[in-house]
Amino acid sequence: MSPQPTSANRSLEAAQSALAAEHAAAYGYGVIGARAAGRQGEAREAYGEHLARRDALARTVRELGGSPRSAEAAYALPFAVRSTEDAERLAAVIEDRVAGAYSDLVRAAEGPLRREAADALSAAAVRAARWRGVGVAFPGLTERADDAQRARHS
Repeated sequence: MSPQPTSANRSLEAAQSALAAEHAAAYGYGVIGARAAGRQGEAREAYGEHLARRDALARTVRELGGSPRSAEAAYALPFAVRSTEDAERLAAVIEDRVAGAYSDLVRAAEGPLRREAADALSAAAVRAARWRGVGVAFPGLTERADDAQRARHS
């Protein structure tokens, strides 16, 4: 029987996952910025926010005793981004994924880290709603975001 993971181990793993999501978000916003005609300022602002969260999470991972995961050289996009509409849809998908990672960190963390994760989840949910044009009832739950995306395009 394997030992139960400690609260610190769960927090560290969730922080690493959120860090990975922030790395992917920063990459994705490079693509979004190139295609989001008329919304480059919004994309640039979101990119900066993701970089700041990424840097904060790297510090958090070190404080929890871990070594921050590095960014990948490139990330596979969930679909081809050829238009402004594709870029907006990608931004919403990215923010939903980031919200999901922070949702896991909220569950795993305690104290100030939990509050920071909740704030990051909220910020991602607001950005997703802006890009998508509609919010979801339970940010951080992928199936709710998928439902909202389908409803918007039907």
